[in-house]
Amino acid sequence: MIAATVVFIGGGLPHGAYDIALLRRALALDRSALALAVGGYVAVAIAMAAMWFTAPLLALVLFLAVATVHFGEDWAMLDEPFLRVAAGAAVIAAPTIGHPAAVTALFVAMSDGRAATIARIVAAAAPVAVLVTAVGIAVAWREKSHAWAGATALCLILLLILPPVAGFALFFVFLHSPRHIAEARSALGDMTRARWFATGALLSGAAIVGWWGLEMLSPKAIGATIAARAFQLLASVAVPHLLLSRWLNARVNRPVAAHAIPAHQGLQIK
Repeated sequence: MIAATVVFIGGGLPHGAYDIALLRRALALDRSALALAVGGYVAVAIAMAAMWFTAPLLALVLFLAVATVHFGEDWAMLDEPFLRVAAGAAVIAAPTIGHPAAVTALFVAMSDGRAATIARIVAAAAPVAVLVTAVGIAVAWREKSHAWAGATALCLILLLILPPVAGFALFFVFLHSPRHIAEARSALGDMTRARWFATGALLSGAAIVGWWGLEMLSPKAIGATIAARAFQLLASVAVPHLLLSRWLNARVNRPVAAHAIPAHQGLQIK
């Protein structure tokens, strides 16, 4: 479990490290506006982190909802929003089919004993979520997205059979994260390779150090296991990441698509 935790934090956390650079590029922010944007981003992350200390069950529910929506955004080939959400939910729900006790233990470690009820609700929705994902895979294959369909099918199988943290790590690091890192790299194409890697490493490191600081302030208020604490960290940065991504796509996508990149691509910031 420790190795899988290191993999999904070290390999997956950087995919949100370019959010502010993408915002600055999209809106041409000056220093004061950039400082305000960074402050807002950090404030949302801190608020989510504080929720783990004060209302961990609510934080868990919010994290699962945000993850479901965010992973569902990968399924652009599905026209119906409900189907995209269901496909995103499969990432969370599929492990409850093969390893229900392990998922329950993880949820409880992240929150408290009441999280077992959340795990049962997720398990009840798992068959539908997996079925919808299978439909999405078929649609992707029919639309000649063979690489995506094949990789997603493999990840779904691994989520079903591997321990939950290991299955999630493989999905997050080798399917979800690379896709969005590639999109960010395309949008920030003039950033030098050295600056690109430095940005990802420094901001990811800052998130980890910040979470360690919170652990030192209140070590009894955090998750009971290393994996639980890692997921709490991931949740704390996932909420501002999703909010910023959706805001940018809603406000900036069409103007940038018209002037900066080919119209068939759009600005995908996730």
